[in-house]
Amino acid sequence: MRGIVVLITGILFWSSVSAQTLGGNTVFNFLGQPNEAQLSSLGGVNISAIGNNLGLAFQDPALLRPSMNGQVSTSFNSFLAGIRNYSLTSAWHASSLHTNFAAGVNYFDYGSIPQTDASGNILGTFHPVDYVAQVMASRQYHERFWYGLTLKYINSNYGMYRSSALAFDFGVTYYDSVNRIQVSMVVKNMGSLLKTYDGSTQEELPFDIEMGITKRLAKAPIQFSLTAHHLQQLNTYYNDTSFRSAEGDPNYNSNTTLQNIFSHLVLSTQVFLTEKLEVDAGYNFLRRQDLNAYNITSGLNGFTMGAGILLKKMHIRYATGFYQSNLFHQLSLNLNWKGAL
Repeated sequence: MRGIVVLITGILFWSSVSAQTLGGNTVFNFLGQPNEAQLSSLGGVNISAIGNNLGLAFQDPALLRPSMNGQVSTSFNSFLAGIRNYSLTSAWHASSLHTNFAAGVNYFDYGSIPQTDASGNILGTFHPVDYVAQVMASRQYHERFWYGLTLKYINSNYGMYRSSALAFDFGVTYYDSVNRIQVSMVVKNMGSLLKTYDGSTQEELPFDIEMGITKRLAKAPIQFSLTAHHLQQLNTYYNDTSFRSAEGDPNYNSNTTLQNIFSHLVLSTQVFLTEKLEVDAGYNFLRRQDLNAYNITSGLNGFTMGAGILLKKMHIRYATGFYQSNLFHQLSLNLNWKGAL
């Protein structure tokens, strides 16, 4: 355990001096998109939910458990503007090594886009895509601690502009099954570019430190989660001052300290109606602030919801959320090629 503490301390020190970028100033920001329907319904960020969903372990390798041996998680997201998102993850347990392994990919297809020259003449079309392929491993330490590592290969292909990188995540989880509480911490996207878009400029990866806590009530079928993200910096807002001032927004740069604090938080709840039916909901403060536009009704920006049908050999989950007047629709399917879930 001493080695884990030393490693976390080193990561936190390194992040405090080298990873202070604001939102919108990094590459591969698609890595922040949820790969699975339950994660989407819980506000898009959750690293501590108690359960047996391999899709959540894609975001925190310390959530990999022996019970996920043989599990396969698939997901399809019909996103905005014709964007399609596909995800696939599978896990297995190596008993001789006392280690859990998983491998997965998260793929974004943006469709066909016209390719033009500087004068606007159409030269043809190109097909931009983003994807991350990763392998994960986790082990148990004593009775209540789990730690895990993710190694990921990231790739973007935007016609003639292409970029790739290698990165890793490190997570630690404390799980108390008696009191039904789980606390997690994960450090994401530490690494370096292999290829830059223009061949020279070294952009930064979307580094992130997250912490989360989940508590399941002892006398009610309800589970609550509180997750904090981007803990390495206070101000996470993306302010395009030239655009917002041009739109006539007088408060484009007036975020208070309290707003900055809440922008790190995601609240979520899970209600287990029966053993086979679950309803989820979440609220992402930063997403609401980013989607709110001057002089436009905010509506239900930041809210997400979903449901799960938990059958013996198959878990079916659906999620949706509000992006101003638009909704996304995400469907996930969990199976186990070794038998029941």
